[in-house]
Amino acid sequence: MKFLCLGYYDAAKMDAQPPEDLQAVMSQCRPYLDTFLDSGQVVLDAGLEPETLTLRQADGRPQVGQGRYLPGQPLIGSVSIIEAVDLEAAVAIASKHPASCLPAGEAFGWVVEVRPIHHFVLPAPAA
Repeated sequence: MKFLCLGYYDAAKMDAQPPEDLQAVMSQCRPYLDTFLDSGQVVLDAGLEPETLTLRQADGRPQVGQGRYLPGQPLIGSVSIIEAVDLEAAVAIASKHPASCLPAGEAFGWVVEVRPIHHFVLPAPAA
Protein backbone atom coordinates (compact mmCIF):
# COMPACT_ATOMS: atom_id res chain seq x y z
CA MET A 1 0.00 0.00 0.00
CA LYS A 2 1.05 3.57 -0.53
CA PHE A 3 0.68 6.38 1.98
CA LEU A 4 0.89 10.14 1.57
CA CYS A 5 2.71 12.02 4.31
CA LEU A 6 2.11 15.74 4.54
CA GLY A 7 4.56 17.76 6.63
CA TYR A 8 2.97 20.91 8.06
CA TYR A 9 4.51 23.93 9.74
CA ASP A 10 3.40 27.19 11.30
CA ALA A 11 4.87 29.92 9.07
CA ALA A 12 4.39 32.67 11.67
CA LYS A 13 6.37 30.72 14.27
CA MET A 14 9.16 29.94 11.84
CA ASP A 15 9.29 33.49 10.48
CA ALA A 16 9.56 34.84 14.04
CA GLN A 17 12.88 33.04 14.56
CA PRO A 18 16.18 34.77 13.90
CA PRO A 19 17.64 33.31 10.67
CA GLU A 20 20.68 31.87 12.48
CA ASP A 21 18.44 30.03 14.99
CA LEU A 22 16.29 28.63 12.21
CA GLN A 23 19.37 27.53 10.27
CA ALA A 24 20.72 25.80 13.38
CA VAL A 25 17.52 23.77 13.67
CA MET A 26 17.40 22.98 9.96
CA SER A 27 21.01 21.74 10.10
CA GLN A 28 19.88 19.15 12.67
CA CYS A 29 17.43 17.62 10.18
CA ARG A 30 19.92 15.79 7.94
CA PRO A 31 20.62 12.74 10.15
CA TYR A 32 16.88 12.21 10.69
CA LEU A 33 16.18 12.64 7.00
CA ASP A 34 18.92 10.15 6.11
CA THR A 35 17.39 7.57 8.46
CA PHE A 36 13.94 8.21 6.97
CA LEU A 37 15.20 7.83 3.39
CA ASP A 38 17.42 4.84 4.22
CA SER A 39 14.32 2.89 5.28
CA GLY A 40 13.99 1.87 1.64
CA GLN A 41 10.25 2.48 1.82
CA VAL A 42 10.17 6.14 0.82
CA VAL A 43 9.06 6.37 -2.79
CA LEU A 44 9.18 10.18 -2.92
CA ASP A 45 10.23 12.96 -0.56
CA ALA A 46 9.98 16.60 -1.61
CA GLY A 47 9.96 20.01 0.01
CA LEU A 48 7.39 22.57 -1.11
CA GLU A 49 7.78 26.29 -1.69
CA PRO A 50 5.09 28.48 -0.12
CA GLU A 51 4.02 30.00 -3.47
CA THR A 52 0.62 28.59 -4.42
CA LEU A 53 -1.94 28.88 -7.22
CA THR A 54 -5.43 27.47 -6.85
CA LEU A 55 -7.56 26.05 -9.66
CA ARG A 56 -11.34 25.87 -9.39
CA GLN A 57 -14.42 25.94 -11.56
CA ALA A 58 -16.24 29.27 -11.73
CA ASP A 59 -18.95 30.08 -14.24
CA GLY A 60 -18.31 26.75 -15.94
CA ARG A 61 -14.65 27.47 -16.60
CA PRO A 62 -11.41 26.77 -14.74
CA GLN A 63 -10.19 29.81 -12.82
CA VAL A 64 -6.70 30.35 -11.43
CA GLY A 65 -6.36 32.14 -8.12
CA GLN A 66 -3.38 33.33 -6.10
CA GLY A 67 -2.80 31.82 -2.68
CA ARG A 68 -3.86 28.82 -0.73
CA TYR A 69 -7.27 27.20 -0.70
CA LEU A 70 -7.42 27.36 3.10
CA PRO A 71 -5.61 30.52 4.18
CA GLY A 72 -4.72 30.80 7.83
CA GLN A 73 -4.09 27.08 8.20
CA PRO A 74 -0.60 25.62 8.71
CA LEU A 75 1.42 25.39 5.51
CA ILE A 76 2.37 22.13 3.88
CA GLY A 77 6.16 22.19 3.68
CA SER A 78 6.87 18.67 2.51
CA VAL A 79 5.25 15.67 0.90
CA SER A 80 6.37 12.08 0.97
CA ILE A 81 4.99 8.87 -0.40
CA ILE A 82 5.74 5.76 1.62
CA GLU A 83 5.17 2.15 0.68
CA ALA A 84 4.21 0.01 3.68
CA VAL A 85 2.08 -3.02 4.51
CA ASP A 86 -0.44 -1.03 6.57
CA LEU A 87 -1.08 2.31 8.26
CA GLU A 88 0.74 1.29 11.45
CA ALA A 89 3.88 0.43 9.47
CA ALA A 90 3.60 3.70 7.52
CA VAL A 91 3.40 5.66 10.78
CA ALA A 92 6.51 3.85 12.02
CA ILE A 93 8.39 4.96 8.90
CA ALA A 94 7.00 8.52 9.04
CA SER A 95 8.11 8.76 12.66
CA LYS A 96 11.69 8.87 11.35
CA HIS A 97 11.03 12.08 9.37
CA PRO A 98 12.65 15.17 10.97
CA ALA A 99 9.26 16.92 11.29
CA SER A 100 7.96 14.18 13.56
CA CYS A 101 11.03 13.42 15.67
CA LEU A 102 13.22 16.53 15.92
CA PRO A 103 12.37 18.12 19.31
CA ALA A 104 13.00 21.67 18.03
CA GLY A 105 10.20 21.20 15.48
CA GLU A 106 7.59 21.47 18.22
CA ALA A 107 8.29 25.21 18.50
CA PHE A 108 7.53 25.58 14.76
CA GLY A 109 4.31 23.58 14.77
CA TRP A 110 5.82 20.73 12.74
CA VAL A 111 3.33 17.91 12.21
CA VAL A 112 3.29 14.93 9.85
CA GLU A 113 -0.05 13.62 8.64
CA VAL A 114 -0.10 10.06 7.25
CA ARG A 115 -2.93 9.07 4.91
CA PRO A 116 -3.57 5.95 2.85
CA ILE A 117 -3.82 6.81 -0.83
CA HIS A 118 -5.74 5.10 -3.57
CA HIS A 119 -4.21 5.49 -6.95
CA PHE A 120 -5.67 4.57 -10.24
CA VAL A 121 -3.76 2.85 -12.98
CA LEU A 122 -5.09 4.23 -16.22
CA PRO A 123 -4.84 2.22 -19.43
CA ALA A 124 -2.28 3.42 -21.94
CA PRO A 125 -3.75 5.64 -24.65
CA ALA A 126 -4.69 3.82 -27.81
CA ALA A 127 -2.11 4.17 -30.55
